[in-house]
Amino acid sequence: MAVDQQGRAVFSEIVRAMAADGGVIEAVVAAARNDSPEVASLPIAENRRHIAVIVAAALTAFADREGPRHEDFAAAAQLGADRAAQGIGLTELLRGVHAGRGQVIAMTMERSRAAGVPADLLLEVMLDFERYVGALERHVVSGYHAAELQLSRTARDTRTQLLRRLLLEELPREELGRIGLAANRTYFCLVSDVTDPAHAQTVERRIAYPDGVFGLVEGRLTGLMPRLPAPEQVTCDELVVVAPAVPLQEIPKVYSTCCAALAAASGRHGLHQLPDLAVETALATQPVLAGILARELLGVLDPADRYHRQLVSTALAYLTTGRRLDQTAVALHLHANTVRYRLSRLTAMTGWSPDQPRPGHLIALQPARDWWALTTWLSSS
Repeated sequence: MAVDQQGRAVFSEIVRAMAADGGVIEAVVAAARNDSPEVASLPIAENRRHIAVIVAAALTAFADREGPRHEDFAAAAQLGADRAAQGIGLTELLRGVHAGRGQVIAMTMERSRAAGVPADLLLEVMLDFERYVGALERHVVSGYHAAELQLSRTARDTRTQLLRRLLLEELPREELGRIGLAANRTYFCLVSDVTDPAHAQTVERRIAYPDGVFGLVEGRLTGLMPRLPAPEQVTCDELVVVAPAVPLQEIPKVYSTCCAALAAASGRHGLHQLPDLAVETALATQPVLAGILARELLGVLDPADRYHRQLVSTALAYLTTGRRLDQTAVALHLHANTVRYRLSRLTAMTGWSPDQPRPGHLIALQPARDWWALTTWLSSS
């Protein structure tokens, strides 16, 4: 009996540690995305948002032997409701959920065996865990169906479904009027990084015009508007990309380009015009070439070396400020002489200088090429 209690204590500690382990969350997210294309179409932060809460809560509750809790089931139901609002099919949602469950169980068993938890005890507790996770899955399905039923009763969902068809498939001209769009007008296409349905409604109320249409498309708040939103309508914790106004027949291609620009602008905030992100968006489509260029320019440096990263970050800031020494110093909170010294050290180590044109290179394109190489190198570790 003492051995059994000791084994349970070891198992509880393993599960409790897993609940606080970010690597477990990332493994579950990866499993869900790998097994379900529709789930993978959502931004990874949106996958992580629900999975982190549910997995951590489930593991902690199970480690403490508390059994199912109301808040765990509420989080599971909210996952189902949000995926319904985002247009993810129930079959695809469950594929992702099952893959995530399998990943959690496999990791739990692997760590328990390594810690010496007896096989018979491990089988017993894992059967209990399976029942608990099964209950969570049922609440995911219940939340999905409840939201689906609610959405089917609203004109808003009809408009969202038609918007998705317009952007991702094809919407016949005669159906445009059902979502308030006119075939002879031009519209601005707007794509944001807002994925939480509740937050999306708040943002929509803030920036939408009566003759525009908004909805969650591929998990992100997306809209078509006859006029531009004002920059102050987008808060500092939101990223919004908006394209110039184009006819409706061009909107699907513009939408896909806006999505690419949104990914290229990751880490920024506020309202950004698509043309202003043209270079970053185009360059992001060539990761292999970016890696080759980074190695050619900075191959002697080590991305894991803090001092090397400091030198490259300084050079990147120098290029970003238009090669203005004074502005670089202000941006980095350094003395101008420190900036100058770091740039000279980088040149001495690599042979590259941001101020010297290289033979055989178009001078007009050199700053963009150098910026691309430095940015790629900094993101490589």
